[in-house]
Amino acid sequence: MLVFAVWPLGLLLKYFKDDVKLDFYLLHESFGFLVLWLMLLRLGIRLIQGRPAHETDWAGTVSAIVHWLLYFALILMPISGFLATNAHGFPLRWFGFLPVWSPIGREPQIAPVFSVIHAATAWLILVLVALHIAGALFHRMIRKDDVFQRML
Repeated sequence: MLVFAVWPLGLLLKYFKDDVKLDFYLLHESFGFLVLWLMLLRLGIRLIQGRPAHETDWAGTVSAIVHWLLYFALILMPISGFLATNAHGFPLRWFGFLPVWSPIGREPQIAPVFSVIHAATAWLILVLVALHIAGALFHRMIRKDDVFQRML
């Protein structure tokens, strides 16, 4: 759910007035950083518990690919955003209180690279979420199995 709040907020940041823009940047960055930690926790649980039983046909293969790409993108997205922010010269203070150490300082020559990665990953996540929803609907409406219920 955080992704559905952070993603559009990031897209709309350029439209905010300067007097409130930094407040919204702080929210976007702080919740994005929270997404990173939640995804790392989720990935750890997934690696420990394994994957639920799934099909061994093409649908199972597509499902596995989409899931791993979602994990990758949802971890890359906040990392690239965090590094872009730092490279632009704005260190993160998580929710305005906790300073977060960064492996890079102000590096204006590489900041655009991280920004492009961040933006491209945002669109990748949108595509992957659409594929995930399509997969859920496929299981619900075509296969009529219990996968959709398990996803809820």
